Amino acid sequence: MKLLTFEERGIYKLGVQIEQGIIDVAATADKVGNVDIQTEIMAVISASTAEVSKLQAFIDASIVDGKATFINSEKITWGPAVTKPHKIICVGLNYRKHADETNAPYPVVPILFNKFDNTLTGHNSEIPIPRVTEELDYEVELGIVIGKKAKYVKKEDALDHVFGYCAVNDLSARDLQMRTPQWLLGKTCDKFSPVGPYLVTADEVGNPNNLSLKTYVNGELRQNSNTSDMIFTCAEIVSYISDYMTLEPGDIILTGTPEGVVLGLPKEQQVYLKPGDEVTIEVEKLGTLTNRFVAEN
Repeated sequence: MKLLTFEERGIYKLGVQIEQGIIDVAATADKVGNVDIQTEIMAVISASTAEVSKLQAFIDASIVDGKATFINSEKITWGPAVTKPHKIICVGLNYRKHADETNAPYPVVPILFNKFDNTLTGHNSEIPIPRVTEELDYEVELGIVIGKKAKYVKKEDALDHVFGYCAVNDLSARDLQMRTPQWLLGKTCDKFSPVGPYLVTADEVGNPNNLSLKTYVNGELRQNSNTSDMIFTCAEIVSYISDYMTLEPGDIILTGTPEGVVLGLPKEQQVYLKPGDEVTIEVEKLGTLTNRFVAEN
């Protein structure tokens, strides 16, 4: 199932993308009447597998009955595919070729850092480039969204705790990131984590370590790789993090970016993002996420 959020009167509403278009779940439930389903994205993520199956059955039945309420994807304001994560945990230097291009040794254990919910935004959102940076970089990443509480989870069981996956652009202000040994400052400016357009359930994705990833800047292909190049697999990452903190439903794990970022180019070739640029990232099976960059007011 492809879940999404859209904003209406300041509230994020739940949508489901099907072949015919996007269904407004709450509006459809109102039309059908007397139904017991989850109509908010975080509630769906936290629900049992049976509840998610119930939502799918409701969508299927509403189509058959002609009661599904569709919305125009060209006119909606997209929200982040996950709206209120407890934690946003990121893995650094997790692709072999990305480590190679930045002349960094392969990590022995996952390098972890965090972002906050102020960084969340959605597909087609305009992102202001902060006045405090001159080196804003893009990073296409596979996002893991936790669906079941996880603590001390074995690697072979780790993916059973995953609700689904999403595409994330881990925007990075390199001059701020490298100012201190901690990367936090360069990672946590407003809207630095566009997420979406969809949150796709794990059953539709299959093996998360065999997905292509691409980044386009103003139509030019910059990143072109596959999650098979990860140093630590998705299962290894979930298991490792769960040894140190309890993962909760809705938590997002950003699994690292492949080669092709601006930082990996020779200094004389580095051209960072500027107002007017448009960045599109693609993760196989998860959709295409586009954002335009503007000057900060």
